[in-house]
Amino acid sequence: MMRSALVALALLAQPAMAQDATSATGGILRWLDKLTGETADIELAAGEGAVSGQLTILLDECRYPTENPTSDAFMHLTITDERVGGPVFSGWMVASSPALSALDHARYDVWPLRCLLPDGAGPVLDGADSAAEEGAVSTSERPRANPANE
Repeated sequence: MMRSALVALALLAQPAMAQDATSATGGILRWLDKLTGETADIELAAGEGAVSGQLTILLDECRYPTENPTSDAFMHLTITDERVGGPVFSGWMVASSPALSALDHARYDVWPLRCLLPDGAGPVLDGADSAAEEGAVSTSERPRANPANE
């Protein structure tokens, strides 16, 4: 009886915990080749894809909390492996909890970092974030070692 009351209370509280989200024009994610240790930050526009190693990563959408744009990023990604042919991941990843819904791949890891925000809505970059930004690559380039990690 007590358990069902707690479940009912949790279900009633869900709408109060919901937050508004805004779609961004794109996002930045990090790619890791676990075999070679190579990493890269990849900047993608919504609907755009990039080839990283044997993976093709498509950013379907990036959302952030409307009230606090710098607090978290939610990315919907579709990731395919050229050796498999079909998607090896399709779903939402959360920047603050990448293990919650993660790519399960023997060689590669991919996780979201942040959404691209309109001018004036983003964080002030410190030295560490600036180095990560310098490691960002365009979608036409193949990922390379991140200078911040060397």
